[in-house]
Amino acid sequence: MRIAYVYDAVYPYILGGVEKRVWEIARRLVARGHDVHLFGMHLWDGESTITRDGVVLHGICRPYGLYRKGKRRILPAFLFGIMLLPALARERFDVVDCQQFPYTSVFGAAAACRIARSPFVITWHEVWGEYWYEYLGSKGSAGKVLERLAARIRAGTIAVSDTTRDGLTSLIGDREVTIIPNGIDLAAIDAILPAEEKSDVLFVGRLIREKHVDVLVDAIGILRHRIPGIRCLVIGDGPERMDLEEKVRTMNLSGNIQFTGFFKRSEDMIARMKSSRVFVLPSTREGFGISALEALAAGLPVVTVDHPKNASRVFTLDGCGLLSSLDAADLSEKIQATLSRDEVSKLLCRTMSRDYEWEAITDMIEKYYVQVRSTSGNKRPDSLGEKGSGYHRV
Repeated sequence: MRIAYVYDAVYPYILGGVEKRVWEIARRLVARGHDVHLFGMHLWDGESTITRDGVVLHGICRPYGLYRKGKRRILPAFLFGIMLLPALARERFDVVDCQQFPYTSVFGAAAACRIARSPFVITWHEVWGEYWYEYLGSKGSAGKVLERLAARIRAGTIAVSDTTRDGLTSLIGDREVTIIPNGIDLAAIDAILPAEEKSDVLFVGRLIREKHVDVLVDAIGILRHRIPGIRCLVIGDGPERMDLEEKVRTMNLSGNIQFTGFFKRSEDMIARMKSSRVFVLPSTREGFGISALEALAAGLPVVTVDHPKNASRVFTLDGCGLLSSLDAADLSEKIQATLSRDEVSKLLCRTMSRDYEWEAITDMIEKYYVQVRSTSGNKRPDSLGEKGSGYHRV
């Protein structure tokens, strides 16, 4: 099949869960003999169209800064959506899979697919709903309208979790949604040795408000009195970093909490996971939670927040972790309880993670694309991701 992916941010030039999903699936589809293209911003040096690991990368516009003060900029998303239309409409694909955010990409890709008569799929990673007002204030009403309009486009619809699928239900009614989750490369993770530098508690993610790393800092402040030598590693970067580092200094926790930024190689992050004892994700908004899944694969139990918008809650099931409220005292209790567990939890964590290997995910998405191509929009694809998949609800 000739397959196109659409997402403005391209891995590994920009690191993130959506970027990683697109890349891992794309290169595996190439290995299976498919012709795979990725339309994004021109983030690499040299020609605008290059081939990397067999995937054809199309840089359709210059690399505008995607974020300002931790929030997605509107102008780059708008320009990318406009420039996507002629670039994608020039060629016909058996399937075009567009990531739902930013929504301008969806509208540009939908118009291009109509012109080129290419079957169209939208992959949904999150549904924000009322969160738009928290994110943009009064301007959030525009984002909410765009989200609703994007959901109404007639296309094959993939959601990465039950949490995302449930959010879509109110927007699209009874239209079929196929759940195909994110994944991991378990063999690659197994081959990575633990880092020499050890820690007790690990966080991985963008340092943005909804991740609530400030609550984790407060929890470590409480735990320091019970476990004086406790060590917490914060891997990530973002607009909250300076304030968080100042909070750590003010609380005299510099000997307990270290900020590393993001590592250029994902192997270095996994090595830190393998040399830690518990993964903590105090987030109230996760469309999936790929870092929590990677932690399970590395043998780390997960402590996360019990919030309806947090899909990573599923990774605490079957003895693989604990749920906490968004309260530093409660979080500290859950962290301490998890630290006190024996080695059995490592085996449980790894057992759960096996359900999410990328090869199995690629099997699911390949079958879905075949059905989308065969129906060519005449009828809805079956929900291949849900039936008999064996996945936990996320």
